[in-house]
Amino acid sequence: MKDKILDILKRHYGKWISGERICRDLNISRTAVWKKINALKEEGYEIETKHHMGYRLVRIPDLLLPYEIKSSLDTKYIGREVVYYDSIDSTNDAAKELAERGREHGTVVVAEKQTRGKGRMGRRWVSKACKDVLFSVILYPKIGLAQIAQINMLAVVAVAEALERDFGVKSGIKWPNDLLIDAKKVCGVLLEISAEADCVRYVVLGIGINVNSDESDWPNEIVDRTTSLKLVMGENVSRVKVIRAVLEELELWYEKWRALGFEPILRKWRTWCVSQKRCATVKTLEGEYNGWIEGVNDEGALILRLDDGTKKVFLSADVSLRSI
Repeated sequence: MKDKILDILKRHYGKWISGERICRDLNISRTAVWKKINALKEEGYEIETKHHMGYRLVRIPDLLLPYEIKSSLDTKYIGREVVYYDSIDSTNDAAKELAERGREHGTVVVAEKQTRGKGRMGRRWVSKACKDVLFSVILYPKIGLAQIAQINMLAVVAVAEALERDFGVKSGIKWPNDLLIDAKKVCGVLLEISAEADCVRYVVLGIGINVNSDESDWPNEIVDRTTSLKLVMGENVSRVKVIRAVLEELELWYEKWRALGFEPILRKWRTWCVSQKRCATVKTLEGEYNGWIEGVNDEGALILRLDDGTKKVFLSADVSLRSI
């Protein structure tokens, strides 16, 4: 009912609408309207109340609220259920708990702030509250462990496509799942799974996008290699529009992958990739390797030609691009 009242207020944005009319349209009492209006105010919606005039919506908060995300979202299942947190340790951890309880395929967990955000290789994802887009998606693909990297790659393709489609921002993918603009990181993807033997039970796809962050928001050790959409575009960007665009592209590419397999994903990924035919240092838990990136194979694994001429294939690693 709260969403229906908000929908009415939005249709009359900036204009007065009487409580009596809301009661009549929704067949509820004045007390029920008053309670829902107060609940909306507590969420951050600025609503004026005036005797004999009714209610007027004058400002919509720049928050990743479920109603705002789902409003005008063009998807069938991804993002149709949104779990919202003002602050949480990690959206990935929360999503894993929900997946263990059987939450719906495509459920999105979103937070304004993460106190222990996760990055790859055990690193932290640093973000200021209410500035960026931090969310996780629960998926139940019927695949084996060997195909997990494919979901990682389709996710970063989806973000790249969304940023270009809706914001005109051209980015580049650094293997396996970082998105760069002018050689600086703007987005990262962290995929975590639960599996039994060779069967994947569920996938939690965590995505962090720097949207309205400034240089002062980042630690000194990453500020020179980090950017945001705001810094690139020169203005604040709607975070709701960003997450909507990404969720739509994510479902589009997920469905394409299910229908046509990995080949079209890999082909598109290669057009976005900026870490092919480059000198690089590749770090894994087993050691560090220097060489020349030949590209990726048909499974999406990185092919590195070492300085001694031999080739090594990596399914997972941390890559630092180097000048020749």
